[in-house]
Amino acid sequence: MTDTLKSYMRRNVPRYTSYPTAPHFSKDVGAKDYAAWLRALPPKDPVSLYLHVPFCRELCWYCGCNMKLAKKDAPVAQYAQTLNREIAVLAAHLPEPMEISHLHWGGGTPTALVPDDLERAMDAVRANFYVTPDAELAIESDPRTLTDEMIARIGQLGFTRASFGVQEFNPKVQKAINRIQPPEMVRWAVDGLRGAGVAGINFDLIYGLPHQTVDTLLETIRLCVEMLPDRIALFGYAHVPWMAKKQRLIDEAALPGVEARLAQSQAAAAALVAAGYVAIGLDHFALPSDAMAKAAQAGTLRRNFQGYTTDRAETMLGVGSTSIGRTPSGYIQNLSETGAWARAVEAGELPVGKGVPFTKDDTLRGHVIERIMCAGEVDLDEAALRTGAARDWYRAHEGALAILQADGLITRRGARITVTQKGAPVVRVVAAVFDAYFVATTARHAVAV
Repeated sequence: MTDTLKSYMRRNVPRYTSYPTAPHFSKDVGAKDYAAWLRALPPKDPVSLYLHVPFCRELCWYCGCNMKLAKKDAPVAQYAQTLNREIAVLAAHLPEPMEISHLHWGGGTPTALVPDDLERAMDAVRANFYVTPDAELAIESDPRTLTDEMIARIGQLGFTRASFGVQEFNPKVQKAINRIQPPEMVRWAVDGLRGAGVAGINFDLIYGLPHQTVDTLLETIRLCVEMLPDRIALFGYAHVPWMAKKQRLIDEAALPGVEARLAQSQAAAAALVAAGYVAIGLDHFALPSDAMAKAAQAGTLRRNFQGYTTDRAETMLGVGSTSIGRTPSGYIQNLSETGAWARAVEAGELPVGKGVPFTKDDTLRGHVIERIMCAGEVDLDEAALRTGAARDWYRAHEGALAILQADGLITRRGARITVTQKGAPVVRVVAAVFDAYFVATTARHAVAV
């Protein structure tokens, strides 16, 4: 590995699951703005729905999510009631009942809800929206706390996809991140959900964890491949203890360095491809028969706050504390403090905490960044034509692009930029060239690899 590549790998850059990125959301955007954006939605266009549950039954030290540890059922049950109320409040601001083409439960751990509360929430969704027959209904789960009753209810409610955070099966690594789940536990959950009719299974894996090595990760992949999940996401551990305080429980001395992280990432990717998975974007892998692999092949892959997605809806409605929504007019994020969120909802208000309206320049740069992240290439002239920008809009970035080209991270053919094999691990660095907010930002991000 060259010193030049090492320097790129150490750079702190956004993950680009949105543009503008979340640190640039402002409290100047509130409920009135969001209400106007909702009223302006084309009523015949399908939307996607994201429902957020911030509770977990167990604490994982590596997690950077906004979550609450819930050992008792009462707070979770109260949250579920308010969630149902928010669904109705949100729907009342739409021009008419709208179609849902994708629905995703995230968190936290959505299966921290009891089965009856999950069913009541899905009933509230169906009472206020039309869920299309071919909609993808996805839910995240924790095998450590999943129950037979919840598995059965997920199947009865028509969910089509379930996701698990496997992370790593090595016992020493699991102990270091406080997530003890042997392979047999995950296999039980997978078999149960498939038996209940949930056809799609996703696994999340993480490299760069304390005490993790190439060998432990490859053994984890071997065990995962035996269970044949349809999709596997391979994320680099983002150690951000200044933001995620629970990560302070992790021994930083046990974390692998930048070269070890790259070795783990590359070995894992090679193993997954050898096992028959198609590499997609920065960090996803899918069986060739999966819809995500087909979307990548067709050039229709998208990226949102859940990562890579087949969801082509221009609007994603977020429900629950701290959830993020997107409309063609801008992003919003709900209040993150559950008490403040609940009070706003009970008052019949949209519980918006902050957001950002899109400028014409945001739309242009967001498209360019998404294509780099999803396809590894972009035509800058086509992007200008698509958004009505000046044809030479990217001239200010010629110097930065020339450096990336000289360092072998990209090739250029006219206005077309292609990320090379060498540049693929640091594709976020390439995308950051077009981030108008990032140059002067004071926000701290995770390293590029």
